[in-house]
Amino acid sequence: MAGAAQEIVVVARWQVAGDALGDVLEHVAAMRTASLQEPGCLGYEVFQAPDAPATLLLLERYRDAAALDAHRNSPHYAALVVERIVPRLEGRQVELLQAHGPA
Repeated sequence: MAGAAQEIVVVARWQVAGDALGDVLEHVAAMRTASLQEPGCLGYEVFQAPDAPATLLLLERYRDAAALDAHRNSPHYAALVVERIVPRLEGRQVELLQAHGPA
């Protein structure tokens, strides 16, 4: 349907620096809890590579672009991701995808 809001999926790969893994995992757990309380957040999953524990993959689902914008402008995003997590990362890749239904 033209003009219909499309679900947005965020795929984030984080490479945690040095000995910061414990702190980052703690902050990510708090971020997940806060994000799942947002009305537009449909899912927030965190994965850790078994053979490379400092590599994290986050899969986040938002109702639409407005919900993602609200997430990125939230106080918990600023406090946890911007202020506490990003400074402890060696690398960060973020990809945005739109969910599509059957053709």
